[in-house]
Amino acid sequence: MEEQKKQILNENLRLLLLKFSAPTITGMITIALYNFVDTLFVGKAVGPDAIAGLTIVIPVSSFLFAIGLLTGVGASSIVSRSLGSGDAERAITAGADSIILNVIFNVIVIIPVWIYSREILEFLGASGEVLPYALDYLNTLLPGYLFLSFSVNGTNLIRAEGKPRASMHEMLIGAILNIILDYLFVIVFGWGVKGAAIATVISHIASATYIFIFFMSKNSIFHLKFNIFGINKSISGEILKLGTPSFLMEIVVSVVFLLFVKSVSKYGGDVYLSVTGIGMRVIDLIFMPLIGISQGFSPIVGFNYGAKLYARVKKVLKEALIWTVFIASLGFIIVMAFPDVLISIFTSDAEVIEKGIGPLRVIAMFLPLSGFPIIGSAFFQAIGKARPSMFITLSRDLFFFIPAIILLPRVFGLSGIWITWPLTDLCCFIMTTIFLLMEIKIINRKMDMERIS
Repeated sequence: MEEQKKQILNENLRLLLLKFSAPTITGMITIALYNFVDTLFVGKAVGPDAIAGLTIVIPVSSFLFAIGLLTGVGASSIVSRSLGSGDAERAITAGADSIILNVIFNVIVIIPVWIYSREILEFLGASGEVLPYALDYLNTLLPGYLFLSFSVNGTNLIRAEGKPRASMHEMLIGAILNIILDYLFVIVFGWGVKGAAIATVISHIASATYIFIFFMSKNSIFHLKFNIFGINKSISGEILKLGTPSFLMEIVVSVVFLLFVKSVSKYGGDVYLSVTGIGMRVIDLIFMPLIGISQGFSPIVGFNYGAKLYARVKKVLKEALIWTVFIASLGFIIVMAFPDVLISIFTSDAEVIEKGIGPLRVIAMFLPLSGFPIIGSAFFQAIGKARPSMFITLSRDLFFFIPAIILLPRVFGLSGIWITWPLTDLCCFIMTTIFLLMEIKIINRKMDMERIS
């Protein structure tokens, strides 16, 4: 720990940021590849209605994913702090409690979703042509969410005990297996949407198995045994309290997807649902490296801010913003120059390609600015200022996106749906920039005081 602290406080910041961000970028891209590959193979083998079916399921997936964050994020905070204070027993108890809570909540949610899956998908806007694909995908995928949620929970625990590479390995195993199985089940065996779902479930089981084996190994502090599985009310309550903000943020994401998908279904129909699904996969693949940079950036900021090395804090903030703008700008150029090529990766349907070019370009209009709120939120969280961090995180969806997606389509129809995305990016950029400039002024004053004293 002392050696790592020395590196963070003294090493070249550009190299340090790269070193800390590379594993998290790999992990985040891996997450994006799950849905990207499913959509790609299904679009090529089945058609645009199948892509629309997968798109309809996104809000449900986001909601179920949130359960893993609720228990995993909450427990990881307790684990890291307990290990830091030398209380390994409390850390182990928190890990065990999080797994029990995770299973309980998943069972409570998955069973009703399975029973009412048709009604849920119809509420989301699935038409008669799309509904069979969405039902096949969701009902086959539901058992796999138990393993996905365990993986999300476990990944957070592994990171909390200081093993980010093991976390990355788990993600890579699942993603690579998913690509191979998708090709076999969808293309070779011709199982269509159900094949893609089966491939994803098996991949989640493989990831969960890796985590379980890791926990049982000498490399982990947990060494899970059945006799430690028992609910500690105090620790479990703290897990839920600490994990609730992450859970709520993911629920907001689920609501955003719900409103977006319903609006597209209402104003555009199945073809534009396919366009939406493709657009989300492309944008996700660009966004994930930005999130990876923010995760690698956070501990560097936190250590240096705590050590009152404010010049290094400002420098690494600038470095992170430059890299996110660079990566997002590359994505922007590719989307603007080759939207038809990107869409044709997923489908050969001429109507989807033709109608998807305009929306994809509009959605990506302010893409180079999209990294600012991601880095801004991570920055304030790292320096211990939770309120601006939470405000920046929630503002995109609650204050900008949701009102815009409700109002703009009523005025501009289908075009209003696509405008919502860049308008939100622009508003978040302006707001985050104001927050950051105000904080930099505060930091500059602290630097002046340090010089005087």
